[in-house]
Amino acid sequence: MASPTNTRLRRVLIRVPAALLAASLALLLGWSVVTLPEPATGLTGLVDAEMENSGVDHPVTAVLLNFRGYDTFLEVGVLLLALVAVWSLYLAPADRDPETAQTPVLGLLVRMLVPGILVVTVYLLWAGTSRSGGAFQAGAALAAAGELLLLAGFVRGRFRRERLVRFALAGGFGIFLALGAGFMLLGNDLLEYPPEFAYGLILFIEGALTVSIGFTLAALFFGSPLEAPEVEK
Repeated sequence: MASPTNTRLRRVLIRVPAALLAASLALLLGWSVVTLPEPATGLTGLVDAEMENSGVDHPVTAVLLNFRGYDTFLEVGVLLLALVAVWSLYLAPADRDPETAQTPVLGLLVRMLVPGILVVTVYLLWAGTSRSGGAFQAGAALAAAGELLLLAGFVRGRFRRERLVRFALAGGFGIFLALGAGFMLLGNDLLEYPPEFAYGLILFIEGALTVSIGFTLAALFFGSPLEAPEVEK
């Protein structure tokens, strides 16, 4: 058994290097901010110059879905990996019995809220082409609708085992990859779209991502649909 002195020494040996590393990182970040050139240089001018070829009217959407589409592609992949990690823990809340979960007030409230949330979801998706909005905001709203339906007992947890749900989870990532890689066969770079088709392709990808992000966030809330394997003793 380790003595109190040895325990304190181990803590010091761990905490002091960690504190020095954190302080060094903070100083480095501070120095980076202080030494920024004046006026600050950036890619604003380049983005403005290429907006006509982006297919959309909002610079943020143009950057995230066209100019730097691989960033969004990787973000969706990370979100999907997070769901796989949660499922691997085999943690699932108990299914709520609709007869006991629903009350007159809760049932009426969910019936009033969910249609409105779905309208907001569609609006955020459509608005992303010309103003603030897009797939992640719309997907978050769609996930909220799904979570309300689950909590109120309208949806049973076992729906997570359906193949259609699994396709919805991975469909956005798959469609994004398929379109991005498919246009490489036409001589474009990965995730580069022809300007004449950019608007329709971006809107289609955003729609697929909205469904996938919404289902993924809701599935993270639901927990794992899998049963933990029995471990032989």
